[in-house]
Amino acid sequence: MLIRSVGDAIRGRDLPQISPAATIIEAAAVLEHYEIGAVVVMAEGRVLGLLSERDVLRRVVGQGLAPATVTVASAMTPDPVTVCESDPLAEAIAKMESGQFRHLPVMDGRGTCLGLLSVRDIPAEYRIMYEHFRALTA
Repeated sequence: MLIRSVGDAIRGRDLPQISPAATIIEAAAVLEHYEIGAVVVMAEGRVLGLLSERDVLRRVVGQGLAPATVTVASAMTPDPVTVCESDPLAEAIAKMESGQFRHLPVMDGRGTCLGLLSVRDIPAEYRIMYEHFRALTA
């Protein structure tokens, strides 16, 4: 399959999401179910944040808090950077690189979250081409 856009990279996959009121234990179950490293935090159809494994380690486990009682809202990264489904993969790579993160919620033109793009979803050859392009234009 030729991947031309961010939407192509996530097409056909479920949106891994969780409520901000859920516990970290519940979030860990979602991460395990989807075999992913982050989940979109949503309420009433809106993206509120992103909860990553790193968030759980630093804001819960590293602080000695109990994952069964800590809510997703208190550990998530609020207002995550997003990418549009029609954006080229180079745009997603640039956002990931500049923000030093590995996941981006994917939005449509109406502000609806369609999925979650992981750096693992971007083929290695696209990342290599992007890096070569950056080196040539620097």
